[in-house]
Amino acid sequence: MDLSRCIDLCTESHRQCVQAAIHALAKGSPPVGAHPERDHIRLLWDCSDVCRTSADFMSRGSPFHHQTCRVCAAVCEACAEACLKADDPIMTRCAEVCRACATSCRELAAQ
Repeated sequence: MDLSRCIDLCTESHRQCVQAAIHALAKGSPPVGAHPERDHIRLLWDCSDVCRTSADFMSRGSPFHHQTCRVCAAVCEACAEACLKADDPIMTRCAEVCRACATSCRELAAQ
């Protein structure tokens, strides 16, 4: 697995999650069961933060980057699943990037 590619995917996932969270918040209060739901927005922020943290750990050569990548993969996968349920093009794009990041981080963590 290419470390620089994983850093790039984490950075892009961070960016997409921030944009998706802002988009969800801008939509305002939904009817019951519609997006944006509080838990989904929290998950977007969590994913954004863990992706940024993982990218930082890898960038500086931290010996703990395998651990952050494992967590990042799990959070990205959960975020992707939640975003796909929203049926929204911005959320769909976020899900695609999060899935790619999860795959990359999982592979890197296994090395």
